[in-house]
Amino acid sequence: MAKNPTDYSELQTPAPGAPKEPIAPKAPTAQATLANTNRWSTRTLVTIALLCAISVPLSFVEFPLLPGVTWLKYDASAMPALVCGFAFGPAAGLACGIVSCIAHGILMADFTGALMNIMVIVGIVAPSAIVYKRNRTFKGAAIGLALGVLGAMVMAVLGNLLLTPAWLGVPFEAVVAMIVPVLIPFNLLKGLLNAVLTVVVYKAVSNLITPEKRQVKGR
Repeated sequence: MAKNPTDYSELQTPAPGAPKEPIAPKAPTAQATLANTNRWSTRTLVTIALLCAISVPLSFVEFPLLPGVTWLKYDASAMPALVCGFAFGPAAGLACGIVSCIAHGILMADFTGALMNIMVIVGIVAPSAIVYKRNRTFKGAAIGLALGVLGAMVMAVLGNLLLTPAWLGVPFEAVVAMIVPVLIPFNLLKGLLNAVLTVVVYKAVSNLITPEKRQVKGR
């Protein structure tokens, strides 16, 4: 005998204490997803452009860090790239830093310096932003920046060994002799200053440049 399609006798109420079947969350509509994506991508691009615009003039505010080493000068142009990397991820931070380096190189007609600065930016921004993206706490920021400072130092030494003799005509032996007394201390101090500035500035502006604060208090 065929079952009546309107017969609901087989639908039984689950027994008390029986586990309930999970209800799948409602997926967002395609229209809502598209609108959300467009909104944040526009916001991100505008913020990256603003940070690039801040980084370029900062690259011209320079001063020496080590006594007697006047040709090596510090500038805070890496700080906006680090802030950008913390807020939007490694790719955004690298884009901000590299664009700033290229702009400075064009304005100063110093393409060797621009290439060396790009190497340093990659060394400091990539590790810092990658670690912080995986661990958005003060501890994650500290570990990422520590690795970034070391990465920037390595890239700076490597850049001097490769580019300074080739483009500036400085003997390779002279560059090697400067590694321990000059290059390592200068770049460690430079990276430390950038790290401290980044922590202070990002903590102050993170609520302004991101839709909601994703940073968790340090453990």
